[in-house]
Amino acid sequence: MHIRDLFDLTGKTAIITGGGRGLGEQIAEGLAEAGANIVLCSRKQEACIEVANRLATNGVKAIGLKCDVTNQEDVQKVVKETINEFGQIDILVNNSGATWGAPAVDMPIQAWEKVIDVNVTGTFLMSQEVGKHMIKQRSGKIINISSIAGLGGTDPEFMDTIAYNTSKGAVITFTKDLAAKWGQYNINVNSIAPGFFPTKMSTAIIENGNEYFINRTPLKRYGSNQDLKGAAVFLATKASDYVTGDVLVVDGGMDIM
Repeated sequence: MHIRDLFDLTGKTAIITGGGRGLGEQIAEGLAEAGANIVLCSRKQEACIEVANRLATNGVKAIGLKCDVTNQEDVQKVVKETINEFGQIDILVNNSGATWGAPAVDMPIQAWEKVIDVNVTGTFLMSQEVGKHMIKQRSGKIINISSIAGLGGTDPEFMDTIAYNTSKGAVITFTKDLAAKWGQYNINVNSIAPGFFPTKMSTAIIENGNEYFINRTPLKRYGSNQDLKGAAVFLATKASDYVTGDVLVVDGGMDIM
């Protein structure tokens, strides 16, 4: 097989949660440029529709749907509409995320539950529902967006986000275990752990710790709007058929500790 064929997604269908902005939008753009039809979903459907319309200029089909990933009925509806529209689901990118900054001793339980529900339970619910179809197909690629914050502890002066860090560590373990469970169905489950990318969610943290983060990043910059596209396309295509249960760190070599 030619190398171009290994990275070709023509005719494939991908669901990207939280795809209306930030890292999800960037990943969706990469998959569309590789030829995949795109389903974007989030609580802000208008943003998803706007991005979908732009992605359609790549010659693929793209739609935007409303979905709260913590709501099982919403998740089931998105999966059903995707199957009705495209007939199959080949790729799932669990990107929707939430965070909350507070000292561990002061973290409100409601904030803890919100972060865990979106980042962990949402990832589970989407994977479970999409997995039903991938198991029938005996093929599929699931990409869970974790974070380098899930790989260890962080200095509370710059990243006092214990719920977020915990949730992203859970996503990493979820990825490894689901890969072990579903490998028998020819389903690859991997994770991308981004470092610091300027997005709406990361703005306050970056502003507070700009010098700290840059000094600990060998490449001396933050991630750009191009730096996740290649990683996502690799994990979504045949190029990664023998990769599962892995965590691909995209962080400029950063030492977050």
